[in-house]
Amino acid sequence: MKILVISAASLFLSLGGAAVAQTTVVVPGEVKTYVMKQETPSVTFEGDVAVGTALPDTVEIHTIPDQPDYGYVVVNKKRVLVNPKTRTVIEVIQ
Repeated sequence: MKILVISAASLFLSLGGAAVAQTTVVVPGEVKTYVMKQETPSVTFEGDVAVGTALPDTVEIHTIPDQPDYGYVVVNKKRVLVNPKTRTVIEVIQ
């Protein structure tokens, strides 16, 4: 019985680790460089801006040339990379 419980726990932990690994996004350096050079006004957002946060439709997402998978916004004076299709924060740069 102990072996069954230990095996089940190991399986659960390994699957949980795989799910975390799949959420990691490697952003190309040129995307970050482009965003850092832009002089875009900051918008105010009530709440915490963190990876995984979905931004409301009222927040304008700016496009990045030749990078359709990435957008950016300056929120609460922080530069934020966003998935433009889902409006979800990918990374907080600054």
